[in-house]
Amino acid sequence: MDRDVDVAPPLPESPADDRTPPAAYPDRGGGLRVAVRVASHALIAGLPVAVLGVVAIVLGPEISAGLDSRAVAAWRTVFTAIVIQGVPFLLLGTVVSAAISAFVPAWVFTRVLPRNPALAVPVAGVAGAVLPGCECASVPVAGSLMRRGVTPAAALAFLLSAPAINPIVLMATYVAFPGNPWMVAARLVASLLTSVVMGWLWLRLGREEWLRAPKGPTGHTAGASRAEEFRVSLQHDFLHAGGFLVVGAAAAATFNVAVPHSVLRLFSDSVWLSVPMLGLLAVLLAVCSEADAFVAASLTGFSPSARLAFMVVGPMVDLKLIALQSGTFGRAFALRFSSATWVVAVLSSALVGWWLL
Repeated sequence: MDRDVDVAPPLPESPADDRTPPAAYPDRGGGLRVAVRVASHALIAGLPVAVLGVVAIVLGPEISAGLDSRAVAAWRTVFTAIVIQGVPFLLLGTVVSAAISAFVPAWVFTRVLPRNPALAVPVAGVAGAVLPGCECASVPVAGSLMRRGVTPAAALAFLLSAPAINPIVLMATYVAFPGNPWMVAARLVASLLTSVVMGWLWLRLGREEWLRAPKGPTGHTAGASRAEEFRVSLQHDFLHAGGFLVVGAAAAATFNVAVPHSVLRLFSDSVWLSVPMLGLLAVLLAVCSEADAFVAASLTGFSPSARLAFMVVGPMVDLKLIALQSGTFGRAFALRFSSATWVVAVLSSALVGWWLL
């Protein structure tokens, strides 16, 4: 006997059916939820800094009882100053990085930059002038550029030039050295020269196994809104880089307290030692690029070329920047790239200082 066949038409699936892709139904409250998520993650990202500040305030007296109170106070002051200087620009860099990842199509970079990597390096170096941030901001932006397909040599040239030749830094240098526009020109030329040379050196001598591909969202995920991509990228980059900023700030503060200033005066009278000495000092002090010109101007016992080296090296190689690069691109890359950058920056400063100053 034939079995009965059910010919009734199937009922329409409910929007709540688990088999239905979420992207098929618009989320009318998505914008508000994304805004709330961004605000909540921003608060979470700032929580470690707030906790460290509270611990320093609450436990400061107990720590001072066992140590030199002046040294502890100096350490807390330097550490707090570096973190407070760096966090706003780190946030700026992660916002720019997230915006590039979420809103800028990948083909834009292939059209703006020359296809020849050797020509893309100087173009990327000059493009660093458009980002008004410090070295904390340049690392996540460079990582985002690499994730979007930009050749690493060009992205690294941008990483070095952005914190050194942007308008805010050059204006601060002009204010710090009144009546000496040649110092501004020397900083611009030496910094741009260093970034381009390092990009070409990486293009020529760099190896893929040295550079760890930066992790994080690449943008334009199917079915995800641009606002959601922006939130995810901002959360990842800021939380990841913020921890390394704190580590670098702690290292710089320790050096400021441990090394007596009388040691620095031993090198100020030597023409050959003063330039590398201030280059090394820039690495250890880790002063923000918007403020390092005022520190350099205060080092009146050193030659103009030595003070130029302090301003050229600082935005490209310092303790917090090495920590940020280690977390983003790998420790092997950070050690090799930072060492080579320091040598090139010192030589460029000596050459340009001899020529212009």
